[in-house]
Amino acid sequence: MNQTELIAILEDNHLMQTESQTKQFENALAQIAANSDEQYLSEYHLILDDKCQQSEVMFSLIHFLESFDVEKQIAAFINIVPQLMINAPEWARIIHNRILNDELACRTYQKFLHSANSETPHFIYFLLEASLLNHLKNQEDVLSELKIR
Repeated sequence: MNQTELIAILEDNHLMQTESQTKQFENALAQIAANSDEQYLSEYHLILDDKCQQSEVMFSLIHFLESFDVEKQIAAFINIVPQLMINAPEWARIIHNRILNDELACRTYQKFLHSANSETPHFIYFLLEASLLNHLKNQEDVLSELKIR
């Protein structure tokens, strides 16, 4: 099966309301992971849905997304986050927080969000950038506090 067909299986089964749907989702994701193609990163992100019944299986999709080059994964996330916020605001928050917890990803995210805000301003980009800057400031405050002691 090609990537488009496998993505269609993920989309058809992404809520994982039955054991069969969960199995089909897991099998399709495993096949995609074996032959992943970064050109589909946006589509992979858009599989996420807060109404999914099997969050632990959905986390396997998160781990799969994180297996890509950090710059490509973050660029794809920023590109689709306005759409992702419609069906998966909780998963978008999870990805956002996971990026903040990785220093390299966080710096890359900062650069890409700033660029996105400059090129195509969007209120979601502004909110994410404000959250990112607040996170970085809090980290700096903690480090300053530790140096004082």
